[in-house]
Amino acid sequence: MAKPASTRIFTVANQKGGVGKTTTTVNIAAALSMGGLRVLVVDLDPQGNASTALGVPHRDIEGVYDVLMGSAQISSVIQKVAGFPALDCVPSNSSLANAEVNLVSMVARELRLKEALDEISPNYDYIFIDCPPSLGLLTINAFAASRELMIPIQCEYYALEGLTDLLNTVRLMQSKLNPELEFLGILRTMYDKRNNLAIQVSAQLVEHFNEQVFYVSIPRAVRLAEAPSHGSTAVAIDPESAGAQSYLRLARELLKRLKEAE
Repeated sequence: MAKPASTRIFTVANQKGGVGKTTTTVNIAAALSMGGLRVLVVDLDPQGNASTALGVPHRDIEGVYDVLMGSAQISSVIQKVAGFPALDCVPSNSSLANAEVNLVSMVARELRLKEALDEISPNYDYIFIDCPPSLGLLTINAFAASRELMIPIQCEYYALEGLTDLLNTVRLMQSKLNPELEFLGILRTMYDKRNNLAIQVSAQLVEHFNEQVFYVSIPRAVRLAEAPSHGSTAVAIDPESAGAQSYLRLARELLKRLKEAE
């Protein structure tokens, strides 16, 4: 896979939970690293699911919370992901649940993550930030640090609920804090082509957002759901499975989009 001219930093966000943010983050990061690219995952969710899915220790150790609070350098908390020589992770830990409150009184509170990533971004081709299901200060930090935004959306009845608020927040970020932030696209997740409602929601997304909807959709797949229990990703444990193949195709589509944009 071709290396970018400079580090590309992505935020994977949706304030609605259970839409496949973490699954998308870890599988696309793993897929790109398998192609020889240097990739970092930043687990910005207090639940620590991305850390768990990558098999990275994250309990009772320093992690992204300590970086945001200024008590640790980001280079000191980066963990290697077993089985992926080119994939690293900045883990979450339980203290991250306190970050929203503790950041409020801090100077340049929206830029804490950006300042940290500036130190190490030259070491990577791609950085992916897995956000919590909210539009609080953690997600704002991710927006401020990123160049691209990817929004996973589950093709179900409430799929579009909250999307307007999310995009309004993005526009506000673009005008006030990070003019380089771009809305890269919407990813349809847990898609069942046999389900009429899923087909209707998918058609609505394409109608409203056109080419900003990724051509590749992610199916509802057992392997994707099982992989975190093995401390790994679907693209690692069963690369021939339907879910893994979808993320491998998504990685190729993502690189193609970025190349065309350049």
